[in-house]
Amino acid sequence: MGIPSRKFAGRIAAVAVAAAAVAAPFAPTAQASQGTAPHPAWKTWQTSAQDAKADRAFFQAVLAVAKKKQLAHPELDQVTVTYDNQAPTFSTSIANSTRIWNGAVHNVQLQESGGGGDFSYYEGNDPRGSYADTDGHGHGYIFLDYAQNQEYDSTRVAAHETGHALGLPDHYEGPCSELMSGGGPGPSCTNSQPDANERAQVDQLWANGLAKVSASLMR
Repeated sequence: MGIPSRKFAGRIAAVAVAAAAVAAPFAPTAQASQGTAPHPAWKTWQTSAQDAKADRAFFQAVLAVAKKKQLAHPELDQVTVTYDNQAPTFSTSIANSTRIWNGAVHNVQLQESGGGGDFSYYEGNDPRGSYADTDGHGHGYIFLDYAQNQEYDSTRVAAHETGHALGLPDHYEGPCSELMSGGGPGPSCTNSQPDANERAQVDQLWANGLAKVSASLMR
């Protein structure tokens, strides 16, 4: 089933065209239970207009839910973004990602939810790899691919995708020291920490609560 998305490791045109032909909403359990195609060896790292659009849609979906919660406590400057973990295989990687981001930034924090989170993590097999997107109904999710998380450092994959939830775009041409360079530097890159610039971007984006984030999206 088709899930127009931004990939951690790039896009293969033939797969994207085939996936786009089906417009049904994402069904995590069906996605995870089907397909054992070999994981492709991605060699081209590009951020297309469609990828950037998916990144923005995901962030806006996360923001919309977080904003409703923040309205109940307008006095709080720090924003808490919650998530549901529907990817038990990657619980350790997701927990590590949460710890990394919570230790790296101050104006927004991640917290696991027992249900009704601002976004969700899912797992399964997908030849397109791992990505962040929306389900077409206003809910954001991160999909973690089994094969890709064996080829690449799993914590780096999770932390990279989670960076999209915090508003960061891909920068595949960046060095290994940049978390949002994703798979660009290759499987040997195991850095799972955002660099100083990425940390500053997130804190600046979420400064003064959701008012700053909302204003930036209106530009």
